[in-house]
Amino acid sequence: MNEVRRTNAALEVRGLDVYYGHSHALQGVDLALESGVFSVVGRNGMGKTTLCKAIMGLVGVSGGSIRVRGEDITRRPPAHIARLGVGYVPQGRKLWRSLSVDEHLQLAGGMRPGAWTVERIYDTFPRLAERKDHGGGQLSGGEQQMLAIARALLTNPHLLIMDEPTEGLAPVIVAQVEEMLLRLGEDGDMSVLVIEQNIGVATAVSRNVAIMVNGRINRIIDSVRLAADRELQQRLLGVGLHAELEGDIDMAASAPETKPAPPRSNGPIRIYVSNPTPPTRWSQPVPIARIEAAARTVSTQIARLEETTRHKREPVAAQTAGPPVVLVVGTLDTKGTELRFIRDIIAASGLRTRLVDVSTSGRHSTCDVSAQEIALNHGRGGAAVFGPDRGAAVSAMADAFANWLRRQGNVAGVISAGGSGAASLVAPGMRALPVGVPKLIISSVASGDVGPYVGPADITMMYSVTDVQGLNSISRAVLANGANALAGMVKARLEARAATVHEAGGLPSIGITMFGVTTPAVQKIAADLREDFECLVFHATGVGGRSMEKLVESGQLAGVIDLTTTEVCDLLMGGVLPATEDRFGAIIRSRLPYVGSVGALDMVNFGAPETIPERYRGRKFHVHNPQVTLMRTTVEENERMGRWIGERLNQMDGVVRFFLPEGGVSALDARGQPFWDPDADAALFRALERTMRQTGNRQLIRVPKNINDPEFAATIVSAFRTLFGRTGARRRVAR
Repeated sequence: MNEVRRTNAALEVRGLDVYYGHSHALQGVDLALESGVFSVVGRNGMGKTTLCKAIMGLVGVSGGSIRVRGEDITRRPPAHIARLGVGYVPQGRKLWRSLSVDEHLQLAGGMRPGAWTVERIYDTFPRLAERKDHGGGQLSGGEQQMLAIARALLTNPHLLIMDEPTEGLAPVIVAQVEEMLLRLGEDGDMSVLVIEQNIGVATAVSRNVAIMVNGRINRIIDSVRLAADRELQQRLLGVGLHAELEGDIDMAASAPETKPAPPRSNGPIRIYVSNPTPPTRWSQPVPIARIEAAARTVSTQIARLEETTRHKREPVAAQTAGPPVVLVVGTLDTKGTELRFIRDIIAASGLRTRLVDVSTSGRHSTCDVSAQEIALNHGRGGAAVFGPDRGAAVSAMADAFANWLRRQGNVAGVISAGGSGAASLVAPGMRALPVGVPKLIISSVASGDVGPYVGPADITMMYSVTDVQGLNSISRAVLANGANALAGMVKARLEARAATVHEAGGLPSIGITMFGVTTPAVQKIAADLREDFECLVFHATGVGGRSMEKLVESGQLAGVIDLTTTEVCDLLMGGVLPATEDRFGAIIRSRLPYVGSVGALDMVNFGAPETIPERYRGRKFHVHNPQVTLMRTTVEENERMGRWIGERLNQMDGVVRFFLPEGGVSALDARGQPFWDPDADAALFRALERTMRQTGNRQLIRVPKNINDPEFAATIVSAFRTLFGRTGARRRVAR
């Protein structure tokens, strides 16, 4: 029987052999990358960089084959491989110290046509734009890595190979690189092979991870399982009992029996590192004296605590699958009694619970998920979390918890209790969960401004009345109310989901932005679409736009009618209802069908008249009510907004239709109304037309009507129906 070989894989490596002299560096490597992002991990000296160089033609290949999109590139020159669409970010960046940032980019640009241009690079990496005239040797490590990645992206590759992209970077830069890898994978236009030692990054950016041992791909493992298996991570990083590595990792992944753990003594344990300095496959044996000097001693108490926690913890498979679970999260070193009180009430209601510790003291507590395990999800691991600076530790633990929480697939609800520190620890993770998953924080800060904690998410905050410090008649009542409230929300949601399991899928949801001065248009649009879509209307008050884009990021919207982009006014002019700098970012990353307009870009929002900044005295104002004052935008401000929005529209690779209502952008911007200003509107439209690069998918359309005219609404509806019916436009339907 003839075997049919698939030729559309982004990368296919078969039986690859590479020698350095008599040393067999790569030994029959087999690897296939269909699309998206794929990670390869392993200790130093396992052959990961050699694999990259072999693909790029930088080292000689002794046997086997390498195919990119079906074309055999084995033994071809590196320049030819690059022209075929393979980009390379080498370990160590390999920049020219004498060339400026802009000169690096100009050299790389133009090799292959595509979406990545120098202008897009500067939009994506604003820091590089700021340092465009600086030499490669004048940049920080993070800036150098940005430049190395940017240089590779400018070749517009089909396949991008990144060798240790986070090596030596600060945690905040690691997070940015991780976000970029996720975005590249989601875009679908480029496949990425990531070689990493940072297991937190490797497991976050790809569904599966290949483990490389002694020049071979030993196994491919699910990233969720690898992220949760602390012992396997330690062995992969080369820490601890190296003698166990070969036997354990080489064991077949599907083996039914489990290897027994080595016996532990009751006395102090010596931890030996067989190579105190980073080894290679050709290193000479390390003298025994050096190994002994580098060994460290741990107490049996810590070992027993870790063993107890491991035995109590659920199996890895059960952590991310199986029945839904409620997470009770907090700092167990100071709030253990209160959190266990909450846990017991929820468990008594019949729900599964897991007690999660996010304390930063480093002390061990009896729980289901330890703080040490959560810390491993930070880009720099526990070293970044358990430091002397409490503020930095809290911030790092919050990032680690958010990363951990994103990988949990069966979270039915989350609850926490504590002060401002505890709220800061858990809120970022809660905000990362989809809208609809119950989230509740009981805190002493809940009677003040909770905006920084809640953000665009559906987090419920309950005031604790007394401080969360011990159980008393008041705290018992409040904590019990919170626990029972969350249990009720979780049960109601589970029952509702169970009731709809056998029903046909509901209508796809779409997001529509609205302000008071665009209400007639939104009402007409929603009425015309309600038979075919569930129309979710978001009040464009800064948080409203963020909430809509959060649903886009969560995959809960099938499309967007962004009629009212007024939040951009307040962002650029200092109003009280601003968007963030990431406005439109979710659309850019998701590539959803997008219909937009310039609704209410004629006004900046302020409070009472006396609160208006001094620099705006003498401008045209409209008092909406005693607490809301609107300021008309000028010609210059409209030009600025047009450029800002146009630059972001250029980054949208999905289907885009953006409409310009020539009869006015709001109810106040109509003939005879207070904000009627054709010159200002014309400046906005001209700036958009000059900035936005129109293509078959991205179009700017003028309509000679006011935004609230029924004909304008009908045009929007017709365009959206057309876009949503296009091939591939239904790929994201609300879940």
